[in-house]
Amino acid sequence: MSSIVDFYRGKTILVTGATGFMGKVLVEKLLRACPDVERLYLMVRHKAGQTPTQRINSIVEGKLFDQLRQLQPDFHSKLRPITSDLLEPDLGLSQSDEELLVSKVNIVFHSAAMVKFQEHLKYSLQMNVLATQRLLGLCQKMTSLEAFIHVSTAYAYCNRQFIEEIVYPPRVHPQKLLDCIEWMDDDMVSTITPDLVRDHPNTYTFSKGIAENLLLEQRGHVPLAIIRPSIVTATWREPLPGWVDNFNGPTGIFIAIGKGILRTMSGDPAAKADIVPVDVPINLMIAAAWNIAVKGWWKMAEE
Repeated sequence: MSSIVDFYRGKTILVTGATGFMGKVLVEKLLRACPDVERLYLMVRHKAGQTPTQRINSIVEGKLFDQLRQLQPDFHSKLRPITSDLLEPDLGLSQSDEELLVSKVNIVFHSAAMVKFQEHLKYSLQMNVLATQRLLGLCQKMTSLEAFIHVSTAYAYCNRQFIEEIVYPPRVHPQKLLDCIEWMDDDMVSTITPDLVRDHPNTYTFSKGIAENLLLEQRGHVPLAIIRPSIVTATWREPLPGWVDNFNGPTGIFIAIGKGILRTMSGDPAAKADIVPVDVPINLMIAAAWNIAVKGWWKMAEE
């Protein structure tokens, strides 16, 4: 048994974004590869008339979980949906749920995000920065927290020619941005967006860079790691090759070409598509939490 699998024995985990592409693969891999994990709390909001429990039940009935279902027929007993809304004060948690998470959670995976490239800046900042700040606040209350893994993007600083594994300082302080969007209406934010975003290609990459800075500045004692995947696409090997649940990124292009709908397209033949199968960053996230908790990597990084 690997030391990572052994580390997750008896651990209680909190996951945001569990209904998203990466979140689904993360939940499946944790349950399949770490069968002795104690429990997974999944922060999920009501949507389209479905309760959080109904949404999770619908997800685990899918093909992605077929192998896990054969190995552990009762795996769903380890899943507990937590009614939440990351855009609400206190994350929309009830007092009892907050107390439960504060006292029980050992590891937090934060993969929830607004990933639309051209989303209004106000909403991108609310979802990718303000919600992250609120979750960090919850983590700071946790009595047994060993690792907080934040999913960012390799393009958070794509306006720079060279990018290292460091957090680059922003032109505008994260808290000042959050204070501004609190009182500005949508039209006012739209007016200042070009001056804020500048050489970032979209509000998504801009907001993810701001979120990294906020975490670095406000993390306090929280053991933190930031993961920066590039363009995430279908699974490579786990739990089955080629699984994907959306048409984002290159997936839509592949399908259109395969169906004969798209026959030609304009592009730069010298350009490199930086694509990563989803199971690769998921494995990295799981290993990163172990690395932080067991080896104290986050403390060494500070030194």
